[in-house]
Amino acid sequence: MRGNRLGCFTFSGILAALITGLVIAGVAFARGGTLYSPGSLNAQTGGTLGGATSHAEIGGRCDVCHSAPWSSVTMADLCVNCHGEIAQQMQNMVALHGAMYQKDPKLECRNCHPEHRGVDASLTVMQGGEFPHELLGFSLNGHKLTAQKVPFTCADCHRNDLSTFVTDSCDACHRQMDASFTQAHVQAYGTACLDCHDGVDRFGKQFSHNGFQFKLTGKHLEVACSQCHVDARSLADFPMAPQDCYSCHRADDPHETRFGTDCGTCHSPDGWQPAKFDHNLSDFKLEGAHAEVACEACHRSSVFKGTPTDCYSCHQQDDAHGGSFGTDCSTCHVPVSWDSVTFDHNRTAFPLDGVHANVQCQQCHVNNTFIGTPTQCVACHADPDFHLGVFGTSCADCHSTAAWSPAQFNLSHPEPRVEEGGSGVFHGGTTCRTCHPTTVKEYTCLACHRDNQGGEGGEHEGGE
Repeated sequence: MRGNRLGCFTFSGILAALITGLVIAGVAFARGGTLYSPGSLNAQTGGTLGGATSHAEIGGRCDVCHSAPWSSVTMADLCVNCHGEIAQQMQNMVALHGAMYQKDPKLECRNCHPEHRGVDASLTVMQGGEFPHELLGFSLNGHKLTAQKVPFTCADCHRNDLSTFVTDSCDACHRQMDASFTQAHVQAYGTACLDCHDGVDRFGKQFSHNGFQFKLTGKHLEVACSQCHVDARSLADFPMAPQDCYSCHRADDPHETRFGTDCGTCHSPDGWQPAKFDHNLSDFKLEGAHAEVACEACHRSSVFKGTPTDCYSCHQQDDAHGGSFGTDCSTCHVPVSWDSVTFDHNRTAFPLDGVHANVQCQQCHVNNTFIGTPTQCVACHADPDFHLGVFGTSCADCHSTAAWSPAQFNLSHPEPRVEEGGSGVFHGGTTCRTCHPTTVKEYTCLACHRDNQGGEGGEHEGGE
């Protein structure tokens, strides 16, 4: 008998083991398989799946989730029997579960969704699986370590519910890193951090405006973002900021839009001053010497509105005429210089013609005196000694502006006659000095009649 024993595997021992196994299996079957349950199922309710609203309603039906060891069906296969929408996601590589499956095909449902941990335990635990957080719109690439330089855990941002994000978790962490910046940032842009931030710093650690249409140069580099991006609360709000000068600088415009709303026409981002104003945009064009005048000479105390545009307002002290020609300086002067005078004397009571047109202004207007300048000939052309006052002061009776000589004697002349024309012409073509070589009161006929009858001296020798 001793030689027939196989250690503890005696016939009676094997039989006893089989009977015990059958008893235990019977009890387990009678109790629905709960004999081997490691803990209570979760009682979290949701929609009806597989005839139950929660895992706890499955009761002792272990086969709903657990397959036999020899079966080719896996637990993951049994999960999707109820959670059909997850099976559809796994076929879509863009969906969350599809991306996870693509990343690790061996990753099973229970790696992230453990059970038998109690009726109130969470059904999602990330430990044991590398969760692709970027698929939810927020990458963890920039959040490896907390402010205390320790690795982040899910609870740091989600507390006890992974389906919920704790909105103040960003603020609490970043205030430990830079309290003043965080305070100012929250005041300017609010607390909805995820509306702009995605965890990967898409615009870089230091944001640069150079990648956008509106480059920041000069004084614009010193402006806080919130001054232009007012009340921006999302990434979509930032491009909505106006890019024209006037939208931000309306309150700084002393011109009240008289020069338009494009501040860049005169000003640059380097500063409001100095400005390069194109005066051709205004009603008063700068020409000649005006182009060299400093702005302050006309715009006193930086006052631009209401600056007079007439000549006399600026040049009254330069008026050598004492207002005698009115206040419209441009009648005679041009912006090139004061000396470039184009006065039209024909607009006056004394038009210039003949040799008068070539006379210098100063010859008549002595010491730049224009008002009261006499217009009588005798004022400039004193009666010559030749006339001895015989003809008065009306020079124009005989003379013209073409020249002093020859002159036309238009007064009654005693005999001999001097009229021209007709058959009675005796002395036509002669000049006054032919007969009156010294003065009009002395005359002689001998200039022409020396050899006539009567001998030398002739019969017309005369005197006064």
